[in-house]
Amino acid sequence: MTPTQRAQLADETVAATLRRLPPAVRDIAARVPVVHHDWPSEEILGDEFEPDILGMFVGPPFDAPTGETPEIAPHILLFLENIWDYAEGDPRTFREEVRLTYLHELGHYLGWDEDEVAARGLE
Repeated sequence: MTPTQRAQLADETVAATLRRLPPAVRDIAARVPVVHHDWPSEEILGDEFEPDILGMFVGPPFDAPTGETPEIAPHILLFLENIWDYAEGDPRTFREEVRLTYLHELGHYLGWDEDEVAARGLE
């Protein structure tokens, strides 16, 4: 599977996952863009993250106080080559991991910390 095919499969998976969300959550989730990268850059990783990270939420959560313009708009990053490696080249596993990673990062957009995300089975 080529990187372009993986990106298309990831887009389809995120869209299908979004459609299955409850309407109230779907409306909120539709506000946050999903961006693909092959791998995380050194700038993204910094000292905090491992190079094999699968996804990341960046920016303020949807319910952050308004008034100040955030430095960066909220968005979800999916690192498709890392997810593909994690899936060991299996398209079905890749789709499932894209779905879980998207939901995990969406949880952060909703304002959930790691414990709340884990409590919902999205780790």
